[in-house]
Amino acid sequence: MSNPADRAVDIRARAQGFVRVRSISFAGRRVVEVDAQGEDLAGALSPSDGHSIAAAARYSREQRLPLLIRLASSGANLQHGVAALDGWGGAAHELTRCSGVVPTMVIVSGPAVSGPALMLGLADIVVMVSDSYAFVSGPAMVKQFTGVPVDGAELGGPDVHERISGVASSVAADVAEAESIMADVLRFLPDHTDAIPPVQACSDPVSRPTPEAYEVLPPSVNGSYDCREIIRSVIDDGDLLELHALWAPNLVTGFASMGGRPIGVVANQPQSIAGTLDITASRKGARFVAFCDAFNLPLLTFVDTSGFYPGKDLEWRGMIRYGAQLAFAYARATVGRVNVTTRKSYGGAYIVMDSKTMGNDIALAWPSAEIAVMGAKGAVEILHRQRSAEERAELESAYEERLLNPYIAAERGTIDAVIDPAETRQRVCAAFEMLAGKRERLPRRRHDNTPL
Repeated sequence: MSNPADRAVDIRARAQGFVRVRSISFAGRRVVEVDAQGEDLAGALSPSDGHSIAAAARYSREQRLPLLIRLASSGANLQHGVAALDGWGGAAHELTRCSGVVPTMVIVSGPAVSGPALMLGLADIVVMVSDSYAFVSGPAMVKQFTGVPVDGAELGGPDVHERISGVASSVAADVAEAESIMADVLRFLPDHTDAIPPVQACSDPVSRPTPEAYEVLPPSVNGSYDCREIIRSVIDDGDLLELHALWAPNLVTGFASMGGRPIGVVANQPQSIAGTLDITASRKGARFVAFCDAFNLPLLTFVDTSGFYPGKDLEWRGMIRYGAQLAFAYARATVGRVNVTTRKSYGGAYIVMDSKTMGNDIALAWPSAEIAVMGAKGAVEILHRQRSAEERAELESAYEERLLNPYIAAERGTIDAVIDPAETRQRVCAAFEMLAGKRERLPRRRHDNTPL
């Protein structure tokens, strides 16, 4: 006999259209599932289909259950005219109201065009199957308006959205793999914003030494390394679920656990543009930090960056605004926040990478950390540009010895402790244990005004 808790509950079962809504058991969790994978007219949405998606989102929010959408739709059904657009508008409205209340997840198994494509931008987690595609305006429209011929894959295939647009959190070979990824994501998430993430089974001792974490650092301060090696050495069982791995690779974001408690991890990646922050990385980090804060995932930040990536093009495109997004996300986050500075932490990037002045709870640093306005070479070139090469070399050496260490910051209280790298896991677990009961009351206001 089947378990009653595993049985599906139909919602709007007799409604017209192809969209079907059910409450089902998925990966051992109760979720609201929307099957919006149409075959006729490439899944064009009728007004009733839009109403069904809206009803599913509303039910998900009211019942405090995660929302899982399976999507393959070419957009509004032209035969229904503006009524189909109204149906989609209602769905978008209800999906927006789910934001920050329940996790919203989409598996794209076919086309996602026009309105349905925008649905991906409203979702928290998007997994695209290898033969799917998504765009607001299709190849024919692009050619008509720009004269540039382009096919669906080049315009909006999974590779584009995984590497360039950042729409896809991950790409799967088929639907089965996409479901597996979503199940893995749910391991770390609560059902809704008022719940605590489920505790993970963990046999990895919280007191386990991590000397291998420090061994990852290269001998040269300018040498490259993979920050994921440090992350995996510190977290439970090396289990890191990375999201947006190929988009803005200079910043790593993902889920993990510490002592069985799910957390969000953010880390500068020296393998890509030396771990500097650019527009894309700032957007990626801000979105992830805000998501973790919404669903009560404490944040662990590994810092190794020499600053914001310089360039005229970046400044013209709004580096100021986008860099502020990351600062804004950290500053308003109320979950427990621990950061570990492993090597460089310079200038404005030091501030936005969850520094103490941004509201960080526990700031740790390895003895190898360099916390300053800028590196020795840049500082000497600004302050002593008239000196000879030999004099500048001596000044650089003196600057490094006097200022490029974590102890000055520790004396000022902006670093709580300079720790032995072998104790990183133990110290971080203890910090999150202490912060488990953190509660922060926010001022009453309609909403904040994110620097979009």
